[in-house]
Amino acid sequence: MDERYHDFFGDFGGRYVAEVLRPALDELQSEWMKAMKCREFMTELKTLSNQFTGRPTPLMFAENATRVLGGAKVYIKLEGLSNTGAHKINNALGQALLARRMGKRRIIAETGAGQHGVAAASVCAMLGLECTVYMGEADIRRQRPNVFWMELYGATVIPVAGKGATLKEAVNEALRDWAGSFEDTHYLLGSALGPSPYPDMVREFQSVIGREVQREIERRNLDVEALVACVGGGSNAIGFFSPFLESESPRLIGVEAGGRGTGAGEHASRMGGEGRRGIVHGYKSLFLLDEDGQVRPTHSISAGLDYPGIGPQLAWLGIRGRVEFTKATDDEALDAVRFFAKNEGLLFALEPAHAGAAAMQIARAVSPKKCVIVNMSGRGEKDLFILARAFDGGKWKEFLHSEAQDVQ
Repeated sequence: MDERYHDFFGDFGGRYVAEVLRPALDELQSEWMKAMKCREFMTELKTLSNQFTGRPTPLMFAENATRVLGGAKVYIKLEGLSNTGAHKINNALGQALLARRMGKRRIIAETGAGQHGVAAASVCAMLGLECTVYMGEADIRRQRPNVFWMELYGATVIPVAGKGATLKEAVNEALRDWAGSFEDTHYLLGSALGPSPYPDMVREFQSVIGREVQREIERRNLDVEALVACVGGGSNAIGFFSPFLESESPRLIGVEAGGRGTGAGEHASRMGGEGRRGIVHGYKSLFLLDEDGQVRPTHSISAGLDYPGIGPQLAWLGIRGRVEFTKATDDEALDAVRFFAKNEGLLFALEPAHAGAAAMQIARAVSPKKCVIVNMSGRGEKDLFILARAFDGGKWKEFLHSEAQDVQ
């Protein structure tokens, strides 16, 4: 078996799906493993990653932040400079090329914060593929700019209702669609979770982030204390951490959504002790479940971090101790957005702002001889409505009122 492929990570992972989907997943596994060994496929992926996605992305020394924090040197991996504004396009491009290779002309995707949906829509426009994106109604309301971009690229965005009307419900609908359409449709899953081979496949397409960081560490001879990334499902984190998983250093730190409190429905922290083993969306991992095994409601100011589960490989790495997990609250994430905007001229999306908040705390406690590298997995224009309301509510309300009057 190819060394890239794992049915399970410890006892997490697997393929717990309806029998109707097994042929689609078998085909996907086989074709992905062939593609990763195909020189033509890998050459096209590398070429488009450079010319369309904008790779490699910079690793920036945050000199001002380092001086203000007064501890370790802070470096920022600027994935937000990728086309469409986030790391999501790395995986979207890889899977879309694979789908075209398999003869699939229609792409379906799920999205929470909207960045995966935008990436999928953009790539499909470039490759001439039909694109349908499922998105929870609650996420559509708070991420309206990304809905606009998806539709501008030509994608059909389908609102999904449900108990939470967020990412969990969007995944459910995408899986239902795929069960009846896989002969001509590829499900472009956005995170390193779901039934195998998705956790491996997404990690491999996102590992370009970690490989670029590894090269820069070696080139600049950096003494790295920690790599820090936010964790929702976990695609940016597992890609960022990937080249370092088998070594003892540096520290790998995943930051979950601490939300607005510690009660049920107030956060999305699975690895902080509340995650329970379960099977959801076709894979086994740690989820926020109630006593009856039902998925609990979650909360995060960031639409990309409120998923109730975590990718199986990250869950296993957390239990083994190779990845440390912490959390940042909504308010800490907002503080980090403001800090990096004012000190570095960088606008973090709310998701990586959680990682930025944790990196600030870590850097203060570490020797100036060391480095802390944080993955800015996306930039924050998509969060304009949330950030403006949080930082400048009165003026923002006046502006929206004025715009509404003009529209009327």
